[in-house]
Amino acid sequence: MTDFIASPTRTGVTGLDNVLCGGIPQASTVILEGTPGTGKTTLAFQFLVDGAVSHGEAGIYVTFEELPSELYANMNQFGWNLRQLERNNQLRVLCLSPETMMEQMMEPDGIFDHIVDEIDCKRVVIDSITLFRYGLPDDEAHRKIIYQLRNVLRKKKLTSLLILEQSEVNSTTVPFEHFVADGVIRLSVKPQLERYRERILEVLKMRGQKFLQGEHIYRITEAGIHLIPALHIFEKSSLGLDSECISTGIPKLDEILGGGIPQGSVYLFDTNSRADYKHLFSAIVAAQLRQGQKGIILPSSITTLFGLQKLYQAHGANPQALVDDNSLYFIEHFDRPYPPGFEKAVFNVSDMSDVEFRKHMTEKIGPMMDESMRRGERWFLYYDLNTIVSERGKDFVTKYFTQEAANARAYGITMLVLCNFKEIGESVSSFLERTSDGVIRTWVHHTYQYLQVTKMPGGHVSDIQIVEHISERPYVRLV
Repeated sequence: MTDFIASPTRTGVTGLDNVLCGGIPQASTVILEGTPGTGKTTLAFQFLVDGAVSHGEAGIYVTFEELPSELYANMNQFGWNLRQLERNNQLRVLCLSPETMMEQMMEPDGIFDHIVDEIDCKRVVIDSITLFRYGLPDDEAHRKIIYQLRNVLRKKKLTSLLILEQSEVNSTTVPFEHFVADGVIRLSVKPQLERYRERILEVLKMRGQKFLQGEHIYRITEAGIHLIPALHIFEKSSLGLDSECISTGIPKLDEILGGGIPQGSVYLFDTNSRADYKHLFSAIVAAQLRQGQKGIILPSSITTLFGLQKLYQAHGANPQALVDDNSLYFIEHFDRPYPPGFEKAVFNVSDMSDVEFRKHMTEKIGPMMDESMRRGERWFLYYDLNTIVSERGKDFVTKYFTQEAANARAYGITMLVLCNFKEIGESVSSFLERTSDGVIRTWVHHTYQYLQVTKMPGGHVSDIQIVEHISERPYVRLV
């Protein structure tokens, strides 16, 4: 029998539930931290009010410093009538000392137990646990209190926010409470554009729950906290980007890209001579071929067709069979040998002028692909753009690439382009980046290779991944 998995507890904060992929896991204990004035109390009451009004979940707010009358007045500006919620048994506001609260929570039939049962409480806010640090003999006593508090809240299956005051914005010390809690949400105010200060929310931890990392801007409005999630957190479907995705053959990269590379998109791969990119990009090309895509490959000067044949075979594709089936072609800028049987699949353009090259692409390759696509067959193009730059120049690329990318999108052809931004120069690389739908960068720093998606439809920017070389296919793993 499958175990029942409870749905997350909605916070009621616009945008925050999106960042939390639905909300806070039920019965979790979450730290809500920030410096004074960041809106911790507002967010906490928004959590309680929304639970009471929208989800029928009563809540308790425990304050150690502010009087209930002050909280009633402050929260009334957001339209939250706390007194009425208390009359309806949907809320309790308790003003206690930390010592009294802990005594009552540890007492089997104490005030806390009585109130929880009386209103069928589901949510709790404690403001603030910072005060537990004072009046105790040592750190060990402090840790014991925090553990006891967390255990009581868990035992009663209460979804809780524990407010923690931050004294230093940029402190590198991780508070002990972070390790004890199931989650940590941080509010901060950071300078932007020298004269402007921006309110930032970041989820640092949420045990047992996927969440979307990064900093997200929020505003304190007349209706409470309004969080504007960073654009990259939206799934492609929410942005109308519903093209079929083609797997890259690398599981973690597929996950980052939301399933793979969208069919009919243009993706740039920025790398350099220090990065070992052969298996990385061979895995991607071979995955396209294994999924039934027909391909046209424009290789680099240092990668022969003999080398590509071995690489694609290692990644589970059969180049010879694909050539025989008219599913794989090569555009060669160099007059060099190629494997036997590849004759009909190689377009040698080494002695062609720019005009002749464009004419060949338009009159020879174009009609061949067009006829194939009429039969429902799908194509991808894989270009080593550094080769085109070295053989035909940067001016040719800026004129050629835009038209090529536009044609690829129009016909639903996926275009994968390998280049070295540093070698082709800032102006050309910026132009190419603007023209593309996505950019994936890989580089070497010291003794490690890294990868990051720096652009994709919807504005996604991924975390930096370490490229680990492994012994089994696809021979690379992102960590």
